[in-house]
Amino acid sequence: MSEMTGLTRTVVESRYALLTPDGFVPSHLPGWSNATAVVNISPAIGARFSQLQITFGKNGSGRGKTGTLEFLIYAVEGECSGKVGGKRLDLIAGSYVFLPPEMNFQFAGAEGSRLLVFQKKFEPLKGRKTPGIVAGHERRIAGRPFLGNKAALLQALLPDDPAFDMAVNIFTYQPEAALPFVETHVMEHGLLMLAGEGIYQLGSSRYSVKAGDVIWMAPYCPQWFVAGGKTPASYIYYKDVNRAPMQ
Repeated sequence: MSEMTGLTRTVVESRYALLTPDGFVPSHLPGWSNATAVVNISPAIGARFSQLQITFGKNGSGRGKTGTLEFLIYAVEGECSGKVGGKRLDLIAGSYVFLPPEMNFQFAGAEGSRLLVFQKKFEPLKGRKTPGIVAGHERRIAGRPFLGNKAALLQALLPDDPAFDMAVNIFTYQPEAALPFVETHVMEHGLLMLAGEGIYQLGSSRYSVKAGDVIWMAPYCPQWFVAGGKTPASYIYYKDVNRAPMQ
């Protein structure tokens, strides 16, 4: 009933934002046909990356080239087929693909299928080759206990290799499991709640969050999470890694 009251859980501050689905506004992007995009995070909010959600309509498709950017595309729901750099692939819920710079791509999705897309300008590292295409499914990645906590499992979708300047991980918490401390660090985050619910601390405030919510965290924003409810909570998140702060 937010349309009757003007109420929302969305909060936008200078160093973080909690963005809830009731406020998402779809738009159209060049290269995508019969598909809508919600630009959840972009440089317009102060971020150094973009986070989009693209939903296919009937006969929906998209094509383009990454240019100077790199993409991580994760299938949130539904299924789609595509071609990346001439390589064919099929994405179902939980699948993902990393696209390096200057990579041609095209996708066609079943109606209602939804993709999460992280975009970042690639920063090459001297002495290292630009990473190639990486494709997989979250089911094939073992969850590792975070700092020894078996109730909080972390799955890393991309290789732990200095050539990569972005990381995308999935965190899954059993009810009442939590980050062991309030983190404050140089990395920036973009996050999508995939399942469950909990409490997220952003800055000095705490907010109820649930599946479908998006969070942006600027560098050095204090952050902490505890899972609530009776089922596991999980989220997928982006961070920038492996590059010196002054270059």
